[in-house]
Amino acid sequence: MIKAGQIEKGMFLFYKNEPYFVAEREFVNPGKGSAFSRLKLKNVRTGSVLKEVRKTQDQVEEIDVVDKDAQFLYSDGETYNFMDSETYEQFGVPVKGFEDQGYFMMEGETFRLVVWNEEVLDIKLPPKMVFVVTEAEEAVKGDTVQGTTKNCTIETGLQVKVPIFIKQGEKIMVNTETKEYVERVNK
Repeated sequence: MIKAGQIEKGMFLFYKNEPYFVAEREFVNPGKGSAFSRLKLKNVRTGSVLKEVRKTQDQVEEIDVVDKDAQFLYSDGETYNFMDSETYEQFGVPVKGFEDQGYFMMEGETFRLVVWNEEVLDIKLPPKMVFVVTEAEEAVKGDTVQGTTKNCTIETGLQVKVPIFIKQGEKIMVNTETKEYVERVNK
């Protein structure tokens, strides 16, 4: 148990008999009255979001999670299949709740999983990843009326807005949180 004033963004809490991820946390210390924390909690199992206000002296239950490295093997549409990097055991993680991460997972890549009681609570992605552009619209010289971006598709199937100079087969860096183009990679 910890005090609500000690809650940090990114922690996992056990609240109302469900594991929650702390998506946002704001500490408020008004001039009058006691300090409190505004929390935005995401239910790990259902994906529902809960907004809570807790006094900093309130007790909340923190979940002890373990980070585990695992290699992504493949997806069968309903399950992401991983191999534990230490024990080489294979296990599945339901796609439900991790749909956004699927846009960035490529076979053979190693990801960090957050595990609690044998249940995967989160699949952590690097903040930026490099992908090959598999499809890119042709840009017409002087076509800047619609803006200077065009749509392209990366190797995982995600559509990204990129500058018009990006061509099929080039590598680009994508922000995994915003799903936006960062820069062209010339390696």
